[in-house]
Amino acid sequence: MRTGQVIGAEALIRWQHPEQGLLPPSVFLPVVEDHPLAVDIGEWVISTALAQMQSWQDAGLTISVSVNVGARQLQQENFVDRLRALLAVHPAIASSRLELEVLETSALEDIAGVSRVIETCAAMGVRFALDDFGTGYSSLTYLKRLPASLLKIDQSFVRDMLDDPDDLAILEGVIGLASAFRREVIAEGVETIEHGEMLLQLGCELAQGYGIARPMPAHAVPRWVQTWQPEPSWRDVPLVSRDDLPLLFASVEHRAWVKAMEKYLRNERETPPQLDHQQCHFGSWIRDQGLSSHGTHPSFDAIDGLHRAAHGLATELCALKALHQDDLALHRLDELQALGDDLLKRVKELELPRTP
Repeated sequence: MRTGQVIGAEALIRWQHPEQGLLPPSVFLPVVEDHPLAVDIGEWVISTALAQMQSWQDAGLTISVSVNVGARQLQQENFVDRLRALLAVHPAIASSRLELEVLETSALEDIAGVSRVIETCAAMGVRFALDDFGTGYSSLTYLKRLPASLLKIDQSFVRDMLDDPDDLAILEGVIGLASAFRREVIAEGVETIEHGEMLLQLGCELAQGYGIARPMPAHAVPRWVQTWQPEPSWRDVPLVSRDDLPLLFASVEHRAWVKAMEKYLRNERETPPQLDHQQCHFGSWIRDQGLSSHGTHPSFDAIDGLHRAAHGLATELCALKALHQDDLALHRLDELQALGDDLLKRVKELELPRTP
């Protein structure tokens, strides 16, 4: 995201059904998951991806392509031989440009055997990635025992990290694990500028998602690669220092509080979030870590004032709701969101960058 370099694409199968139109893989792949046909489909996808890479290369575009492999296919005794044969059909394509993704939720019955397969493929130059990392019960086991060079953080954590502190904590933890195990990490599900900024602050620079590009047919990729530019603000986003991680989490906690308040006013939750400005998560941060780390910063008093004002307004809106003046309370919701936006802008002024 920081440089704008396109490092690769993910090949995703679609079924052009004669009656139902274009179908996504979630509609038809589960049907064949435990059938030998799954292996045939898997090999067809790899073969088709390699042929497409050859076509792109002939046209002057050289990028890597990642392909999902199912547990059944990966555990076939002849997997390595079949992969070697597929690569041999396209000798002009460097094997290092093919990346195979193993779903982290895959039921791998023989982890030791799969580990040997990955090591053999790595010796051939083929890379492996653990896809949807963090969603399975065996995350750490797979991370420890499977020599995949890349972790792909599941989009469910990325999508909600801006206003869900638990997802942000998982995200920060996975990025830390990737660093500790010397693996690259890529975030799936980057949909907005803000998603990219948050990831860059945490030290994750590789991403995919609708905020970068939506799925497109192969013939459209070369033109897109030529014209795509990253969000300008991504180039200068500083890494957040470890000392300022609590500040990042406090910001997300406040977004979550505003979102919870909106849900309460819209009758999407039964009780309001904490109305006492001293008892909410952000208020606790202000009293403790915020005061000790940033109390002398010119923006700190303004942040405290905006936070008090937000809670004061929330109390008023709850009172209106109690008087059955829901429409009036909802009409003033924009005021609460504006206070939250101003507060978060001020919080950004406190962030201390660290050297990459």
